[in-house]
Amino acid sequence: MKNKILIQLFSPFVFVWLLNAQASPSETNLRTKHYNIEKSGLAIKGYDPISYFLGNPKKGSTAVVYKYNGLTYKFTSDKNKELFSASPEKFEPAYGGWCAYAMGASGEKVEIDPETFKIINGKLYLFYNAFFNNTLPKWNANEKNLNKKADDNWKTLYK
Repeated sequence: MKNKILIQLFSPFVFVWLLNAQASPSETNLRTKHYNIEKSGLAIKGYDPISYFLGNPKKGSTAVVYKYNGLTYKFTSDKNKELFSASPEKFEPAYGGWCAYAMGASGEKVEIDPETFKIINGKLYLFYNAFFNNTLPKWNANEKNLNKKADDNWKTLYK
């Protein structure tokens, strides 16, 4: 009886907490509209976001998946999935997973090569690298300026 009363007393608080634990529908819609994802919602072309921070990007497994606010991430291990789920915003790529150089240079959403990346101040940045055009060296040549412009451009686009 005592447990039933406690559950009834705290259930509204638990309900409110659960509502706040996920992004609002409008935030989820923004993410699925503006992030670089496949039609299925798969992010980073199926690469494990944690693997970048270990210095070796790898494709995740369809058996180890985590859905976060409208996006689906694959992982190489349950350990990586647990790390990500504890703090997804820490491991998600900058600029919704679009090419950081293009976001800074022109404010455009340009596809990426998931194996061309850089970690800057604990944040993952992805870059286009195809047809003899690797944008990572261009980014490195003017990183401070491009990073500021990319931040500003993403804020303008992401609404």
